[in-house]
Amino acid sequence: MAWYAYCITERQAFPELLRHRKPIPMEAVTGVQGNQVFLYPASDLAVIVSEYSSTETFTQQAGVEHARVISDCFKTSTVLPFRFGTVFSDDEALRRSIRSNQRQFVTNIERVRGKAEMHLKVALEDCCRDQVKRYSAPPLPLSSTGRAYLTNLRENAALQRERQTKARAVTVQMHRMFLPLAEEVSCRRLETGKMLLDIAHLIDSGGVERYQNKYASATVQMKDCQMQLSGPWPPYHFVHRLTHHTAPAAAVTTRPVASLAASA
Repeated sequence: MAWYAYCITERQAFPELLRHRKPIPMEAVTGVQGNQVFLYPASDLAVIVSEYSSTETFTQQAGVEHARVISDCFKTSTVLPFRFGTVFSDDEALRRSIRSNQRQFVTNIERVRGKAEMHLKVALEDCCRDQVKRYSAPPLPLSSTGRAYLTNLRENAALQRERQTKARAVTVQMHRMFLPLAEEVSCRRLETGKMLLDIAHLIDSGGVERYQNKYASATVQMKDCQMQLSGPWPPYHFVHRLTHHTAPAAAVTTRPVASLAASA
């Protein structure tokens, strides 16, 4: 039987597993495609799974259902989320993967125990918007005048450096305001002409209210930015950063509709 995997957690967080060696259903919890969710014991760990059929297809709704199961487990235990679309071909593949990576899984659970992820989206005006129409065209072909070609390259590079400097300055300011334990930041330019910073902050779970108060203050201070806050979430960004070198070789990861990080 193939298993669809949601996350790894500690076996001790579920006392009902102490008397069982085989998967047991989680009451009132349904997963992707409405399938029953099971606790699958694996040494000192437990894997949250549901049965999987190769005829099933993953949709955007399936991504939402995947994240919901992880969030439900996160309410009562520390979790290491699997990426959306991770499937183990059978029981042996699942057990072998947990055995081969158990030490790192346990270490990572220790690292994120008692911590949560807060997600900030910060939209700000493109500092180079007035120059974009002039310089954002593709570089001239090599067959054109050498001087014009090099000038075009330099001007485009200068715009990118200016954007990076602006984004870095806002990121540093956010870091000073929120003082997270760790952070992950990405930046992209929107079609509307704005720049969007996606900022994930790792914080102590007990500090969520304090973080929310800091956010309220930040929205007042950063009047030139549009900000949106979500969380607390399981530490998606930080778990994946810890485990990307030890992805389960026995697992089959299907092509996802959207990543977990994007759903935060």
